[in-house]
Order: sequence, then structure tokens, then C-alpha cells
Amino acid sequence: MSNPRAGKVSERIQQIIARRLEKGLRDPRLGFVTITDVRVTGDLQHASVFYTVYGSEEEQADSAAALKAATGMLRSEVGKQLGTRLTPTLEFIHDELPESAQHLNDLLAEAKQRDEAAQALAASASYAGEADPYVKPRDLGDEDEDGLTESELSRDEDRD
Repeated sequence: MSNPRAGKVSERIQQIIARRLEKGLRDPRLGFVTITDVRVTGDLQHASVFYTVYGSEEEQADSAAALKAATGMLRSEVGKQLGTRLTPTLEFIHDELPESAQHLNDLLAEAKQRDEAAQALAASASYAGEADPYVKPRDLGDEDEDGLTESELSRDEDRD
């Protein structure tokens, strides 16, 4: 957020809503809800409230319906405690961050397993050709410049 006031207002809204949800609503559909983030527009007219719900998909859907039903009451609570001229509208958005983080963790675990499998294959692998395919220089102690040994030179001299 480029506006420092918007940042302060969003933090305050998050605290107000979290405290109110902690006290509890009369809606039995509301599950274990955590307010993860609040983003306020620059003109402080609209607030997007991100939340997560612990539980199954049915409990998440029930909690979403409960929050939608309680939006007016929560907005009036925010208006009372915020002390601004205009109370921002509230929009509750289910935060997908925990699911995407779990998906990334699963992908990292799969990559680690594949790396370990590749290392195991590399450890038991053998060379396709010789173990050392590079040509090594010969010992030049017995050879002359042409690469012939002394015995080969003597045979060549006898022929001449």
C-alpha cells in the first residue's frame, strides 16, 4: 500500500473483525475462522477481508455464508470503533494461500524424491565405454621423436 493511512486503517479493521469473531457470532454455521489480511482501497471506501477456515469444504462453505450474513453487523462494528467519517464496505474473500502453499510443498517433496532417485541411479551407473576415455601421453623415456622405441629403431637401421 502506498498510502500509510490505508495501511493503518487495514490493520485496525483486521483487529476489530478478529476480536468480534473471537467473541463469537450467533450463527452456528461459523467455524474456526482466521482473518489473514485486510486490504483497503486508497480512498478508504472498500475493504477486502481475507480469511481462512479450518475444516472441510462444507464447513468452509458454511462459514462463508455466515460471514456474508454477518457483513452488515461487522461493518457497523467497524464503523463504531474505527472513528472515520465513512465506514468502508466489507468484502470477505476466502484466502487460498494455505492451499497453494501446501501444493508448493507437495511439488517440492516430489522434486526431492526425483533428485534422490537420480542420485541413486548415478551412484550405481557404469561408463558406456572405457572408464577413462581420454588418451594419456606415452612415457617418452624409451621413445624418440617419431614415437619409435629403441628396438624398433635398431630393426629399421639393420634394414638399411
